[in-house]
Amino acid sequence: MDMSHALSTSNSLPCLEDADRQLLAAIQNGLPLVSRPYADLGARLGLGEAEVMARLQQLQARGVIRRFGVVVRHHEVGYGANAMVVWDVPDEQVRELGRCLAGFDFITLCYRRPRHLPQWRYNLYCMIHGKTREDVLSNLEWTVNRCGLQSLPHEVLFSRRRFKQRGAAYFDVQGSTNADAAQDARLASADVQGSTNAGVALDARLEPADETPAAGSAGGG
Repeated sequence: MDMSHALSTSNSLPCLEDADRQLLAAIQNGLPLVSRPYADLGARLGLGEAEVMARLQQLQARGVIRRFGVVVRHHEVGYGANAMVVWDVPDEQVRELGRCLAGFDFITLCYRRPRHLPQWRYNLYCMIHGKTREDVLSNLEWTVNRCGLQSLPHEVLFSRRRFKQRGAAYFDVQGSTNADAAQDARLASADVQGSTNAGVALDARLEPADETPAAGSAGGG
């Protein structure tokens, strides 16, 4: 696992103190895997542990760091299958059903995206991970039954390729601002039946599920 972070969508870094720039450069490849990572960073930069944490909190409050989290490489921990399930949900039900989907441990992402009619009608997305495809489809069937989704059209898109997973890069190797890399990772789009889905935020190329789904689960629409 790597500790990771993402910069806000501005094209360049705001005016920062040198200490903040040095701190961003030090964390862009992840936190050190030690018991006190902020103390370790401080020792390298001539800062105290408390000052490092305070500066990171200030950078996050200002929106320079938008998210500070963990990137889990799921294949390395035994999860060999993952699928993006896309749903055509009545707009007035998106919030309620999204909360239901997000409550399951095996669903790692759940978010709303705009429809792109007439090519793409889906507006609710969730990512399901499993050790096998059968596990993913079994979890999907459980989700459908628990959330009452039997009547909603949806597609199951299994990943075929995994791209490099890492956080934002604030600076290039020479230490200058890397405005291009400071953006969030570019998002791939799923191509379903020949039409581009510009609204799908994916980290993998996707293919439709080729298994026959259980009744009431991975149906098309």
